[in-house]
Amino acid sequence: MDTAKSRELPRADVLIAIMGAPHTGDLVTSAFRLTQALLERGASVHLWTCGNATRLTQLSLGDDKPRNFVDWARAYPTTATLATELLSTFPTTLHWFACRFCSQERGADAHVPGIKLRPPFKFTDHLEATDKSFFLGVC
Repeated sequence: MDTAKSRELPRADVLIAIMGAPHTGDLVTSAFRLTQALLERGASVHLWTCGNATRLTQLSLGDDKPRNFVDWARAYPTTATLATELLSTFPTTLHWFACRFCSQERGADAHVPGIKLRPPFKFTDHLEATDKSFFLGVC
């Protein structure tokens, strides 16, 4: 089957969809650790962010979080830095997408390199291009 859809999206083993507000708990840590573990085991991953989760990969976040008063000398990477590291470590097996509508609605469409903006109605294409889907957040 050589359709435009199959050429546009690579097949992947797992789709991880991060929906809604990722800062309400351990959602981001879980998503990043799960993604890294899957990639280290040889799986291919599509990661889709929607809603406020599109802000995870904003250029405006910079490289480091504000300093921690308890551990002043230590640098803590932002989620944008962590995403960039994952993308550079797994360039052929990680494909990261952000919902274009959610990004633009929030004025957050300046993502780190490697993030592909996709319209929300293309989300079902990702479901069809992956063998398993895992949702974190609100649906």
